[in-house]
Amino acid sequence: MSRSLMRTLAATAAAIACTVTLAACGDGSSSSSASGGNGLLADIEAGKVTLGTKFDQPGLGLKNADGTMSGLDVDVATYVVNSIAKAKGWSNPEITWRETPSAQRETVIGNGEVDMIAATYSINASRAEKVNFGGPYLITHQALLVKSDNTSITKLEDLDGKSLCSVSGSTPAQKVKDALPGVQLQEFDTYSSCVEALGQGTIDAMTTDATILNGYAAQNPGSFKLVEMEKDGKPFTDEYYGIGLKKDDTEGTDAINTALKEMQDSGEFDKAVEKNLGSKDGIDNGTPGDLSFIK
Repeated sequence: MSRSLMRTLAATAAAIACTVTLAACGDGSSSSSASGGNGLLADIEAGKVTLGTKFDQPGLGLKNADGTMSGLDVDVATYVVNSIAKAKGWSNPEITWRETPSAQRETVIGNGEVDMIAATYSINASRAEKVNFGGPYLITHQALLVKSDNTSITKLEDLDGKSLCSVSGSTPAQKVKDALPGVQLQEFDTYSSCVEALGQGTIDAMTTDATILNGYAAQNPGSFKLVEMEKDGKPFTDEYYGIGLKKDDTEGTDAINTALKEMQDSGEFDKAVEKNLGSKDGIDNGTPGDLSFIK
């Protein structure tokens, strides 16, 4: 075999190898993401992220009639991914919003259907076993929403024997049921279904975090009122809102916490609360990265 033919065959073999394994060709650079494989940071760097939130919670996560998204959780999630991109020297990613009802959140994170979720996502021990949490960025308290003309429910104990609504997979209603076994618990897929049932008078009250209930009260002026809940003179619960992402994505979690702290320190978080909920009544800032409250 001539040397010329041998050189030709060698070049052909090298070209085939390049086609099969791109990383072996060119200048030696890898085609994999610089942020290291799949995950939140890899998708931000790639320029496209899918973020989960609620679509039916006024002031928190709402899909508007024109298809745009609004609410505090929407603003927080948008700020976080753009802040991470800026810190890394990347362009702001294109955001696709995915509706994530409470009962589906851990599943869609685990399946990789979303990069992260900001959806009134209370951090607790059982959830933290399945997903990582950035945050908390907000602390709120559980409350009740009743019709404006309701005079029989003014405190937690008044719920005994009454019908109470919340959403499947959410913790607040079960906490009431544990405290008052006589409560008739009814669960729907969405809070908006609870609000509809409350307006029709088929349930006596609905319960969840005060942030969510204030949003619905503001959306329906004159129809509903908030009832605060206490036990032994203290708020019935403290709910810590976090951002959920893939389990063991430590790099992504750290980046989220850095972005949340920046949002708080810059005053942008308070501005977002004011814009979406009207005031910070019943809302405190969380401490991103501090999960010591988990029991």
